[in-house]
Amino acid sequence: MGTNAPEYGAPRTLWRKLAEHPPPGEGAVRRGWRSPVRGVRLTSVLGLVLLGTLPLVIVTGLLDYAAYGPQFRQAFPLDVAWLRLPPFDWPTRPSWLFRLTQGLHVGLGIVLIPVVLAKLWSVIPKLFTWPPARSVAQVLERVSLLLLVGGILFEIATGVLNIQYAYLFGFDFYTAHYFGAWVFIGAFVAHVVIKLPRAVAALRRSLPDPDLAPLRPGPVTLSRRGVLALVGGGSLLLALLTVGQSLDGPLRRTALLLPRGRNPGEGPNGFQVNRSFAAAGIQPALTGPAWRLTLTGGGRTVRFDRAALLAMPQHTARLPIACVEGWSTQQTWTGVRLADLAALAGVPAPASAHVVSLERTGLFRQATLQANQVADRDALLALRVNGADLSADHGYPARIIVPALPGVHCTKWVASIDFRTDD
Repeated sequence: MGTNAPEYGAPRTLWRKLAEHPPPGEGAVRRGWRSPVRGVRLTSVLGLVLLGTLPLVIVTGLLDYAAYGPQFRQAFPLDVAWLRLPPFDWPTRPSWLFRLTQGLHVGLGIVLIPVVLAKLWSVIPKLFTWPPARSVAQVLERVSLLLLVGGILFEIATGVLNIQYAYLFGFDFYTAHYFGAWVFIGAFVAHVVIKLPRAVAALRRSLPDPDLAPLRPGPVTLSRRGVLALVGGGSLLLALLTVGQSLDGPLRRTALLLPRGRNPGEGPNGFQVNRSFAAAGIQPALTGPAWRLTLTGGGRTVRFDRAALLAMPQHTARLPIACVEGWSTQQTWTGVRLADLAALAGVPAPASAHVVSLERTGLFRQATLQANQVADRDALLALRVNGADLSADHGYPARIIVPALPGVHCTKWVASIDFRTDD
């Protein structure tokens, strides 16, 4: 026992020495946090709200990544090592599945911003306590807290900038957001395991926390209920200013915080576009009378002009289209079933279909569709929308529309489709 005493005593000596030598200004910082509203009960309420909602943001974000078909190496980032999700075929039903998951991921993420900021405000004195830790366990807790705070602020900042089309990152958004999400997920799980018992106990009875109690309490200007009402009102306001982006109808015009689709234009083609014809840089001659759709598979190659495609049996379906930025809309599409085109190419039951656009640049100029997506009764090579020919911005002369498929994989300005018998 005697030989081990210094080893066990060393950590206690370290914490004591840290406590005896605070950094300059530490006391002034502590005295600056004067709000009497802060306390374990307030931060526990906010924490439990986030505990009930952040998992939904996490799950929908991971589902959206899976919707992009990582098994075909078309979900970004491409190489995620052991962070790769288990492969599975993204379903086509219900047809609004991606519209729901992406809308929840973006919309709920925005709505929770006031709650996250209030939570950080409620515990900020703890970030300046000295010593910063009093045990090895507390060191681990502080590290997880640092990753948690940094992770969620990073995810919020990059997510908001992305949906605002403000690409100010200097790095690839998809890669950074995906790996940042896993850093946050790990820290979130660790923090819940450490803090949940205390949060539940705090709601059952008043538990003091000297690190949250102000050294010099200021006058009461807002009650705890008032703080919660203010935070809830802020979240409600953000919901009203964003939810219209994911809904058709009058609420579309209330989506003041989101850049796309409040005034998409008039007529059958008057709805949102992510990438316009001009931005795609396609030569107009390529979509003119000389355009041909090339189908390959089964050892044959066949080509059709637009008139030949319009002469084929046409199918009409009302389907949503949803974008990674959070907006979505539902329109009525008419065209040739992909299953019928596969049969013409000599592959009646393809394992996948590789679609290539006339567009020559961009991450999403091509996409691979799963077998169930090709076979779906409403999966179309769309030629018309809402009873009119597609506009150039919406993919004329032909585009892909598949139920529950991410919008960027509903390839526009289709040049060719290769129906494959293996993945």
